[in-house]
Amino acid sequence: MFQLKTDEEVELLRQSNLLVSATLSTVASLMKPGITTLEIDRVAEEYIRDHGGVPGFKGYSGYPATLCVSINDQVVHGIPSKRVLKDGDIVSVDCGVLMNGFNGDSAFTFTVGEVKPEVLKLVRVTKECLYLGIAQAVSGKRIGDIGDAIQRHAEINGFSVVREMVGHGVGRHLHEPPEVPNYGKPGTGEVLQNGLTIAIEPMINLGKRHINQDKDGWTIWTTDRRPSAHFEHSVAVRDNMADVLSDFKIIEEAVSKV
Repeated sequence: MFQLKTDEEVELLRQSNLLVSATLSTVASLMKPGITTLEIDRVAEEYIRDHGGVPGFKGYSGYPATLCVSINDQVVHGIPSKRVLKDGDIVSVDCGVLMNGFNGDSAFTFTVGEVKPEVLKLVRVTKECLYLGIAQAVSGKRIGDIGDAIQRHAEINGFSVVREMVGHGVGRHLHEPPEVPNYGKPGTGEVLQNGLTIAIEPMINLGKRHINQDKDGWTIWTTDRRPSAHFEHSVAVRDNMADVLSDFKIIEEAVSKV
């Protein structure tokens, strides 16, 4: 049902994903009040092309930009615009790169200025959910084990999990089988195998889990208009521990300097 990757293909995927991470690190320095999301998008596209990649999202099913930039109650797929970032915003930036025939895909939620404590907790817990899901991405586990780990941690902390938007396989195509939901039951779903490459991306809401799609055909909002956070890593399933192909460390280093 899905295409397992050779070690050589995994390394090509790593290169694409590390360029995504470097791009997100570059835009981290821009996450200040007063900048528009369109300016952030322009910098990202220039960086990707200058480093031998092609924006993976631009033109994908007609998407018009390099990044998805989703602010506060926007869950995912926010289109860059003249909207200006403000103090207290949280901003999910999702980035894709095509390089050497393989796609990188990763997302990071940034904070702008002084953010409310409950929203900071949402961001922290969402990132924790991602790593708990990744810990289940080993040979012999199942897709449902990933979703269960994410869902349990989110709900224990009083948050809700978006059901309609899910993670996915990643490789020569940006979206490949299997789907990787952020909720589920342990021991259910496809068996994970060594060489499967997937993007795990919890989308966690401060309020209720329900979402709507904007009239622009892309932007996803929380129905109750409360904030949502989103983190994503691309990983390779291995026998003992998932191999994370993207890198948050360089992003977090850049954030610490803002």
